Amino acid sequence: TEKYPCISLAYEAGRTGGTMTAVLNAANEAANEMFREDVGLGFLDIPKLIEGAMEEHKDDLKTSDITLDDILSCDAWAREY
Repeated sequence: TEKYPCISLAYEAGRTGGTMTAVLNAANEAANEMFREDVGLGFLDIPKLIEGAMEEHKDDLKTSDITLDDILSCDAWAREY
């Protein structure tokens, strides 16, 4: 997992469940877009950004009665993180 830190983050999100997987996906997409646009985010910063978003989301994590609005809200939040 040291060589591929995003793999362990994906497993963690999957084990956590709920809205965490939406946060992981959105943070990953946003970080990769920032890397490709060359706005100062290095390749090795991608997992750090994803992990930060996941940690910050723990207080707002929802694991039951999840609606589409919950998922879309978490997606939007993680893209702006």
